[in-house]
Amino acid sequence: MGKMSTPERSWALYDWANSAYSIVVVTAIFPLYFKASASEAGIAASSSTAYWGYANSIATLLVSILAPLLGTIADFKGFKKRFFTFFASLGVIFTLMLSVVPNNQWLILLGCFILTSIGFAGANIFYDAFLVDVTDKERMHRVSANGYALGYIGSTIPFVISIAFIILAQQEIMPISVTVASQIAFVITALWWGLFTIPMLKNVEQKYYVDRVRHPVATSFKKLFLTLKNIQAYRALFIFLLAYFFYIDGVHTIITMSTAYGSDLGLDATTLLIVLFVTQIIAAPFSMLFGKLSDRFNEKRMIVVGILVYIFICIYAYFLETALDFWILAMLVGTSQGGVQALSRSYFAKLIPKESSNEFFGFYNIFGKFAAIIGPVLVGATAQITGNTNSGVFSLIILFVIGGILLIRVREDGEPVSTTISS
Repeated sequence: MGKMSTPERSWALYDWANSAYSIVVVTAIFPLYFKASASEAGIAASSSTAYWGYANSIATLLVSILAPLLGTIADFKGFKKRFFTFFASLGVIFTLMLSVVPNNQWLILLGCFILTSIGFAGANIFYDAFLVDVTDKERMHRVSANGYALGYIGSTIPFVISIAFIILAQQEIMPISVTVASQIAFVITALWWGLFTIPMLKNVEQKYYVDRVRHPVATSFKKLFLTLKNIQAYRALFIFLLAYFFYIDGVHTIITMSTAYGSDLGLDATTLLIVLFVTQIIAAPFSMLFGKLSDRFNEKRMIVVGILVYIFICIYAYFLETALDFWILAMLVGTSQGGVQALSRSYFAKLIPKESSNEFFGFYNIFGKFAAIIGPVLVGATAQITGNTNSGVFSLIILFVIGGILLIRVREDGEPVSTTISS
């Protein structure tokens, strides 16, 4: 990863820390654990799936609504790390709680998951905003890309250990049930997340801030209102956010619906988990490669390259027929998903006023969170109309083309304006 300062390295390690949560709790193990718990309680499969969707939506909605206001408050001196610590602790504690709540208490499990999800997403707002504090403009893309690379690598270690426990339990090689093995996975994830967050807490400090005022909450409302009122002053920034909304929707849709594609081709659950694992491994070096190439070609051009790769992925998906095709598709996704996300984060960080990084990353969070609406609907509607899932995936080209065109139109005219206001 090249030489990194202690703050840069400590910041990047948080990606290593929290990515385990994404794959173990959000994607792979907890959804199955929750479904089994709900089934034992007599809840129909369709109903438990609906409850799972509601839980994700509730967490997303709460964080998205609060993000800009919390971010604006956190821009005041001394608040950023407090907010980060609170949300990260919330996520870690309730991930640990998943392992001690009786597995037949599906509603309590769902409540704990909502709190872990709020903690995870909330901490990420302030974590992303700390990028402006740990490095300079010239190194942001490298540091951000290295963070994503560490995240991909770090997520696989507790994931593999957790899957190993579950497989050993299934094969009765270990004298534990699959339920206990899953609970062990939640403990591993919580400890991993908590342990590797320590360097961030110890070595990263808020360097850019707005001086404290007597009434920070009221002032934050005023500052947020002024930002929205003077949105034209941030034209390049909000054109980028609009571009990001479209192309990241396509990226997220392909990631979240990948298992459905594989299932349609007849791949079993074990094979799909292996594909997911290999994709994570490939994504790590390619994230760093995108960061390195940005030294020569800049972030915006490399994001456009990533978007072009995704357009090719959509075209290739239209002709998807075999398991080999799916493997090729997954590997192509691995080459670009980390790079696009990492460089989007660092490019955005360069556009915003540093003393208001939390407020603007709050908006970034909103656009990222709600950029998971159009894609799935587009895929579903197109697939239903044509009777072909491949056509649904192909339709995502629309999102990447719109996002790419808007991104090209972003013009960085000097330094971002300041948003500092008087109390």
